[in-house]
Amino acid sequence: MYNSMKRTLRPLYTLLLLLVGILTIRLVLHQNGSIQLKYEISPLQNPKKPVLNETLLRFAAIDIGEPRLKQEIEDLLEGNFRTRGRQRSFLSSGKYHIDVRLRTARGTPLQLRSPEFYRLWLSFRRYLGDWSRKRRFYSDTMSNLVNEVKFLIDEYNGKKGSKGLYKSCAVVGNSGILLKSDYGKLIDRHEAVIRLNNARIASFERNVGKKTNISFVNSNILHLCARREGCFCHPYGVNVPMVMYVCQPAHFLDYLVCNSSHKAPLIVTDPRFDVLCARIVKYYSLKRFVETTGKDVGEWGPAHEGANFHYSSGMQAIMLALGVCEKVSVFGFGKSKLARHHYHSNQNAELSLHDYEAEYDFYRDLMERPQVIPFVSEKFRFPPVVMYH
Repeated sequence: MYNSMKRTLRPLYTLLLLLVGILTIRLVLHQNGSIQLKYEISPLQNPKKPVLNETLLRFAAIDIGEPRLKQEIEDLLEGNFRTRGRQRSFLSSGKYHIDVRLRTARGTPLQLRSPEFYRLWLSFRRYLGDWSRKRRFYSDTMSNLVNEVKFLIDEYNGKKGSKGLYKSCAVVGNSGILLKSDYGKLIDRHEAVIRLNNARIASFERNVGKKTNISFVNSNILHLCARREGCFCHPYGVNVPMVMYVCQPAHFLDYLVCNSSHKAPLIVTDPRFDVLCARIVKYYSLKRFVETTGKDVGEWGPAHEGANFHYSSGMQAIMLALGVCEKVSVFGFGKSKLARHHYHSNQNAELSLHDYEAEYDFYRDLMERPQVIPFVSEKFRFPPVVMYH
């Protein structure tokens, strides 16, 4: 009888052990000293890669703006610097007409057809040509971020040979919702803090913290800095490394002029990383468009500026953190009807070339089911992500 009862209870014991393995009890200590128990469902080990919508994947892989970009690159490599579309460059009009505000690291103007400009021109052609050739899809690019970004920063900081990940990273967005928070001290406790597009922190320390380890910007920001004497672009201090993705190919001129005056590293993201980010965001935008409108995927372009559609700087900063950090905390992403678009400015309107709602869908998958994120190599392991609102 005892053996019979033991056989009857054995499935119950097995089920109980399974539940214990799935449920995690977490103690949460609040600022007021109270302790709260949180029961969380642990992610299943080695989840299978889901079957994704092939139509969405195929459309997401098509860059509508690619023909225009190739033409711009071809014109620039041939020396035609006339303004094209939204592109603005140092060279106001005509061939080799130098903007009088373009200055060297020593603060002296670059002269038309001078030897210094000729050296700049040769470097520009080399950098732009290399960038253009590498601009293709590569699913395993996330695994290269440590060598391409963190290794250079560690070497500058005297940690030569360091190949590990940051223990924890905070990516600080610029949303106005930060003004309703007191996250400053929590942000500063992370090993690495990444800030976006030179957002001001003075007078906002209680909300956004003081610490900055990486300044992440798009090249439009550097283009504005390049018009200052000495290309000053260091709101967080001259020793803070800057990581930049190129929005417009003409901005390699800004990079070349500014890089010579920067004390800390000025790192341009690998264009293969840029392409990966673009595909992921477009996939989520297509998916959201089809699900919310019921329209055909082919109608997505006119609704999202087609060729001008682009990921936000915040999205790519988070992608960078995923590749160089063991744990990622995200602050200042999201919106509220009662909050400004940016905490540090009076801007209220969002940029129409971004699909923020689609990016929020991506962030939710990062936290809850990263296995469904497309285009990333299965060899890459996403770190835990927490978003603070």
